Amino acid sequence: MLQGTGSNVGKSLIVAGLCRLFARRGLRVAPFKPQNMSNNAAVTADGGEIGRAQALQARAAGLQPLTDMNPVLLKPESETGSQVVVQGRRLGSYRGKAYGALKPSLMPAVLESYHRLAAGVDLMVIEGAGSAAEVNLRAGDIANMGFAEAADVPVVLVGDIDRGGVIATLVGTHALLPPSDLARVKGFLINRFRGDVTMFDEGLRVIASRTGWASLGIAPWFADAVKLPAEDSVDLASRAGRPEGPIRIVALALPRIANFDDLDPLRLDPSVSLTLLSDGAPLPPETDLVLLPGSKATIADLATLRAWGWDADIRAHVRRGGRVLGLCGGYQMLGRTIADPDGVEGAPGTVEGLGLLAVDTVLGAEKRLALVTGRHVASGEEVEAYEIHMGRTEGPDAARAPFEVAGRPEGAVSPDGRVAGAYLHGVFARDGFRRAYLEALGGTGEAYGYDATVDATLDALADHLEAHLDVEALLAIARRESLR
Repeated sequence: MLQGTGSNVGKSLIVAGLCRLFARRGLRVAPFKPQNMSNNAAVTADGGEIGRAQALQARAAGLQPLTDMNPVLLKPESETGSQVVVQGRRLGSYRGKAYGALKPSLMPAVLESYHRLAAGVDLMVIEGAGSAAEVNLRAGDIANMGFAEAADVPVVLVGDIDRGGVIATLVGTHALLPPSDLARVKGFLINRFRGDVTMFDEGLRVIASRTGWASLGIAPWFADAVKLPAEDSVDLASRAGRPEGPIRIVALALPRIANFDDLDPLRLDPSVSLTLLSDGAPLPPETDLVLLPGSKATIADLATLRAWGWDADIRAHVRRGGRVLGLCGGYQMLGRTIADPDGVEGAPGTVEGLGLLAVDTVLGAEKRLALVTGRHVASGEEVEAYEIHMGRTEGPDAARAPFEVAGRPEGAVSPDGRVAGAYLHGVFARDGFRRAYLEALGGTGEAYGYDATVDATLDALADHLEAHLDVEALLAIARRESLR
């Protein structure tokens, strides 16, 4: 199990790289994360949802994503509350203290998923969450040392040197952990090093002397990580699109943005210059397409959109002849009304949408989770996508649906064709559709394979880790062998 000295130290990436590395060695390997917190979810082959990072790790291991790979997923809905998904299915919404009380009862489901997944593989690579030394959360913990103890697995710590203070975070973790947890830690590795790694020889000596832990290597900065899907919205700002692309797409980053992996194929496409707009920044007048991504709290994000003045910007953009595309929550915002009769997102009621599509949405407690294939009506190109939403959307503009799925229309298009929306996520990962869509916006349809890029990057990541980490020592730890 890889645990971190803090959040965002690169655990997810290292797990993905190790999964690809060990799979290429012929091992049957599977990723596992007991508890994740992310609004970037993936729909699984068994009809549930897990964190996007675990879906990428499954791909690295050569497996279909399964709900057992991430049995508890927290999807933040506000500053203090999250939707709780257990073994792929929505359990309900809980605020911090309520979830704290619930959490210990989730351990049986976590262990059930872990043992079921482990039964079919040679090696499990497990990812912790946050910091290993969150001793205030240790009682009832299911994400880090609590899980490691319950499943009886050894632990390797990951420290991020790029953010600074890596010696203090590793030595501080050692100082805070109780003896029983310390006994599980078999070594540490340093991530995201820039420059000559020999410059940190003395740092390694200090950490080892203060902790007694073995150094398992220093992983230099892996620049191509930006070619892989991001899990956390905090990573989005650092993943700007290619500035030279002729098609100018602006995606609106609202506070509760969800399933933003929709942006990844566009971000890497040489035909596109993708701008991620946040905090009410004005919409550039030269924009070709405004993209409204998904949202974990559509009504709250719509209120923020209006407070930031983007509603006026979007309408002015449409009047100038620009185009707008809404996906999932973004699609709901484009309609005439959004009704929440059961209080799924807060107080029951109905709010006005942007009115750019003649459709109306009714939110409901039942969540649709599905992997789908279909066709883009305008180009005839096939699409592969997933649906993950709560609500149904109907109205006159749905008669001009942009997609067909299983013989039924999906989405809506305005009479002038400039505004469209749909519940389909992931459509831009299909190269043929993406090229056709961008050509309709005036692009050149340059050749670029998104899936091929992701797989090549995973291979390069595996090579990178093999070159810089003590992989044999990691395997020895997994086998419970003593390190020399």
